[in-house]
Amino acid sequence: MPLNVPAGSHLLFQGDSLTDSGRDRGRDPGGGPERADANASLGHGYVYLVAARAAARAPGHRWRFTNRGVSGDGIADLAARWRTDTLEQTPDVLSVLVGVNDARRVVEGDCWDIDADRFREAYDELLARTRRALPATRLLLCEPFCLPAGRDPDFDAALAAQVQTRQKAVADLAAAHRAELVRLQPVFDEALRRAPAAHWSHDGVHPTPAGHQLLADAWVSAVAAGPHAR
Repeated sequence: MPLNVPAGSHLLFQGDSLTDSGRDRGRDPGGGPERADANASLGHGYVYLVAARAAARAPGHRWRFTNRGVSGDGIADLAARWRTDTLEQTPDVLSVLVGVNDARRVVEGDCWDIDADRFREAYDELLARTRRALPATRLLLCEPFCLPAGRDPDFDAALAAQVQTRQKAVADLAAAHRAELVRLQPVFDEALRRAPAAHWSHDGVHPTPAGHQLLADAWVSAVAAGPHAR
């Protein structure tokens, strides 16, 4: 399934560790002496898989893929680096996956957490900034997700409840800001019918290689369907 993205487009991926996936910040994907190692800048997760699949199936499209995910980030962290890591990159397509760290910090009682209402408000402001600065950019919001593969059943249930509130917020914000919603929780819920949670996620949050492939496939399907398929 080919991407429904014009040739020559710049696709930027933003988010937390699920997007980061160990990317090498020292590489220059745009050229220069380390050009041969540029794929290290994409990490080893779904962003790499999306770029590999898309470029192999449509080599003449010359898409540019950039990963700016940062492990551990919540919505406030994204906001703090949004100007340089997103707006100044002037992407044609912007994909954002964030929320599970915010949810987990609430469950863990972290002193720097952000509750569901503040998450929605901060994300809303971020998207408004983006629409003002990049009105023509195609925007995709990926819903956060989790699986019952964490430390214990009580933690899994509490995390799922917090993640669900942020899933609702992301869906509402996608509609409000004319963005495409990439549903991910149903994909992983269906996968649980085929294999246990540990097959898809190490800890209920971070995908295994199989989980990253599911994420990449879901992302490609959503983008290929086009902006009017929601």
